[in-house]
Amino acid sequence: MSSNTVSLHRVLKTSPEKVFRAFTEPSAIASWLPPYGFLCTVHQMEVKPGGTHKMSFQNFSTGNSHSFGGTYLEIKPSEFLKYTDKFDDPNLPGEMTTSVSLRKTIAGTEIKITQEGIPAAIPAEMCYLGWQESLEKLAKLVEPEIPDA
Repeated sequence: MSSNTVSLHRVLKTSPEKVFRAFTEPSAIASWLPPYGFLCTVHQMEVKPGGTHKMSFQNFSTGNSHSFGGTYLEIKPSEFLKYTDKFDDPNLPGEMTTSVSLRKTIAGTEIKITQEGIPAAIPAEMCYLGWQESLEKLAKLVEPEIPDA
């Protein structure tokens, strides 16, 4: 297993509940998790300790895709989420662990993400850049307050 690790920190102008929903609703995570230029299909998402998830990212330019999945290890609604991911591609061995901490602040929600065990074939800097794009998309999903018509 690689020791590649990335850590990210943001403050989003919204509630922890809304950010948590963005991580745990299939259509929401499919809209913001893939970096720019990729589409996401959520094949399975059972958000509970021991539950599993499976999704794939498709490169919109080339049509190539890669799939991955894992297990939810720990869940505290609107506070904490910890899960594993493993790529189906044997060239990307090992298991990654992602921890997401949410904390209500005067400005909104502080989010801290740590992803450990990134396969050696993926430079940590590239993973970090991908997460930057994903978090930008997350902010655009959760920050707007759109009232019902």
